[in-house]
Amino acid sequence: MPPIEVVVTGLGVVSPIGIGREQFWNALLEGQSGVAKIHLFDPSGLPVQIAAEVDDFDPKPYVAKRKSLKIMCRDAQLGVAATVLACREAGISPGQVDPNRFGVVLGADRICSATENSKATYRACMVDGRFDYQRWATAGMDATFPLDFLKVLPNMVASHISIVHDARGPNNTIHQAGVSGLLAVGEAARVIQRGVADVMIAGGASSEMNPFDCVRRCVMGFLSNRQGQPAAAMRPFDAHRDGQVWGEGAGAFILEDRRHAEARGANVIARLLSWAATCEPQCRSAAVPAAQCGLEARAPAPLQGTGLRRVIELALHQAGLEPNRLGHVNAHGLSTIHDDQIEAHALHDLLPAVPVTAPKSYFGNLGAAGGAMEMAVSILALGAGLVPATLNYERPDPDCPLQVIHGQPLRGSASSALSVNFTSIGQAAAVVLAGPN
Repeated sequence: MPPIEVVVTGLGVVSPIGIGREQFWNALLEGQSGVAKIHLFDPSGLPVQIAAEVDDFDPKPYVAKRKSLKIMCRDAQLGVAATVLACREAGISPGQVDPNRFGVVLGADRICSATENSKATYRACMVDGRFDYQRWATAGMDATFPLDFLKVLPNMVASHISIVHDARGPNNTIHQAGVSGLLAVGEAARVIQRGVADVMIAGGASSEMNPFDCVRRCVMGFLSNRQGQPAAAMRPFDAHRDGQVWGEGAGAFILEDRRHAEARGANVIARLLSWAATCEPQCRSAAVPAAQCGLEARAPAPLQGTGLRRVIELALHQAGLEPNRLGHVNAHGLSTIHDDQIEAHALHDLLPAVPVTAPKSYFGNLGAAGGAMEMAVSILALGAGLVPATLNYERPDPDCPLQVIHGQPLRGSASSALSVNFTSIGQAAAVVLAGPN
């Protein structure tokens, strides 16, 4: 038998530039940035006060059982909303598909407890104005809301989604930072090709918009310092880029066996031609002092891009595509100096003539949701025959020799696309998409 063809029949996005495909797509074409001053919490006193938040998000229209919201973190709320939108577009409702052959694979990040839920716990551990670690397992736990733990487990995002949609098939969570979304799509497609499910929900959801995560990222020092120009902060491959901006959101897709989709009269919006994953093992560089713990530590050597190159080659080979048949590359485009250079050289060496777009310029780094959101951009681009431009690309960087789409959308490109993501510790993922026909 020929291999099962996996197609996309539904798409849902909850993003800093819009909720739902229409708002999202219009914002991309109009060049609207989702980066602004943080308002989900008070950032006063922090050196970085900008992010890409989902404004005016209300989870209630997407969650029929309102009591469930009590044990849903914001990541889960965003994820559920995106999957509800995807299922609506795919025409999937209870009874439309066999629930035992309907599954979920979702990318998720580490989830931090909301500040208001942690106050009582931390205060119970304070003695004479200092935090007493010895009290954490006693007084601290006694002051903790028991169900709060259910909010911070990464797998709970996929669990809530399966409950909302009565999806009783395979259920899994991918927890690999910025490659999580594309890895989830690839794993969901494999589940279908193994014959275990007919329909899968795949994608990613993440919200790290809380003071804990913001402070951590400020300390790590890879955020943009353009605090007075939020919309100009994310500038992938631009010579004046100075760091990334973090955000939140969720992107979800309905993947189906083509035969199943056609049998129920579903509209195919894209084809999944191939997917691949690799890792670039990192050696350790010279020893550096780790004053915080009093020990000597070894920092990982910078990435060389070998994993990214392999994943691109694998994905194209499995799709049976020559580079000149790609319409565009949807780049990781992190807007940091080293990461953009590594990616640019890999893409230039392997795909020198293929135009590149970098959607993070609109909505920042969405962590586990990023790859799914970027893949949504490519699916909409293939459907419209129009690839959105990269925002804030004003001065080309000689160390990033790419044909970056900028100024205005690119019209009339070929009906196939490559979407890539990679992490700072070596994982890389790629998906090759094509139009519905």
